[in-house]
Amino acid sequence: MQVILLERVAKLGQMGDVVDVKPGFARNFLLPQGKALSASEANIASFEAQKAQLEARNLETKQEAEALAEKLDGQQFIVIRSASDAGALYGSVTPRDAADAATEAGFTVDKKQVILIAPIKDLGLHSVAVKLHPEVEVKINMNVARSQEEAELQASGKSIQELAAEEEAAAEFEIAELFDDIGSAASEDDDLVAEEAPAEEDEAKA
Repeated sequence: MQVILLERVAKLGQMGDVVDVKPGFARNFLLPQGKALSASEANIASFEAQKAQLEARNLETKQEAEALAEKLDGQQFIVIRSASDAGALYGSVTPRDAADAATEAGFTVDKKQVILIAPIKDLGLHSVAVKLHPEVEVKINMNVARSQEEAELQASGKSIQELAAEEEAAAEFEIAELFDDIGSAASEDDDLVAEEAPAEEDEAKA
């Protein structure tokens, strides 16, 4: 099926291009989302008549997207989720979660603009693409953690595995210190008993 593109579509072409696509792709995606028109003579003539307006509108929205891109690119957003000790999420982080996190931080992002090859299912920092315009794309980072404190540690560059290892080492150190305290207390008791024994013997001799 032939369609005429009303905007740039990745891997298909630029605005105004007439391209061949599968009928299902046209009916389910390109046509209902206003990205293309069926390439009939009437539609091609209509596009040519409106081309200047469409290009001007595209340029305007592109400039708006570029202005937002300058502020959004590289931003990090925290998403708090429950997870196992190994870092596997109970559930996943979806495009809606990423869009909501960015919107809460004051950026206008729609879930349809968030590009996730697969849902995020682990704690940590995840790079996510956001398509603000057919010709404008940025990267944001999703900091997925179990708590605000954990998110801050991850942001400083520590992985969940490193955090877990540190917690385990700290716990082992506390246990070792506890045993040292118990050992030294027992040693003091032995010394006390040893000191008292000669004194009792002296009393007995007297």
